[in-house]
Formats: sequence, structure tokens, C-alpha cells
Amino acid sequence: MVIVRVFGQTLLACVEDPEIECDLSEPVKVRDFLESHQDQFGELVELMKKSELMIAINQKIVTYDAIVKDGDSIKLTHQFNPEHDGALWHNP
Repeated sequence: MVIVRVFGQTLLACVEDPEIECDLSEPVKVRDFLESHQDQFGELVELMKKSELMIAINQKIVTYDAIVKDGDSIKLTHQFNPEHDGALWHNP
């Protein structure tokens, strides 16, 4: 099981619960994990496609291509700076 914690007003408006538990049978990329759970993370996936999500796995900031595995904890926050294109500083 993976626990996803959502922080910030922008992201909290996109989900029903700020803490979501998801089953995970095998390790996958964060991008694929979020896209495969569209029913829970649909609007968050759209922000991810705009590079506006900052993602941490087990308290370490990662890119969308990082591997998430059973037992991990994912933290999602909204990162946007009008002078830059989303959170490209960590997700080129």
C-alpha cells in the first residue's frame, strides 16, 4: 500500500481526502502511478502534465520518473511561479 498526502489549497480542492491509500502490486514510476489512479487523482494529473506538482517520496524530493513501491509515502504539493513554467527546476 502507498499513502499519498496532498498539501496546499490548490491541490486540496482537487481531491476528496488529503490522505489517500492506494494498493500497489509492483514498483512503477510516479507518473504512471498517478495516471493509473485517474479516479482519485484526475485533476492532479492535469497539474502534473503542466509540471506544477512537487513530489516527495519518503521525504525526498523526486522527479516524475522516480520509482514508487509498496510501503512508500508520497507527498504532493503545488509549485508554480509565473516567471517559470511550473516546477521545472526538478521536473525538466
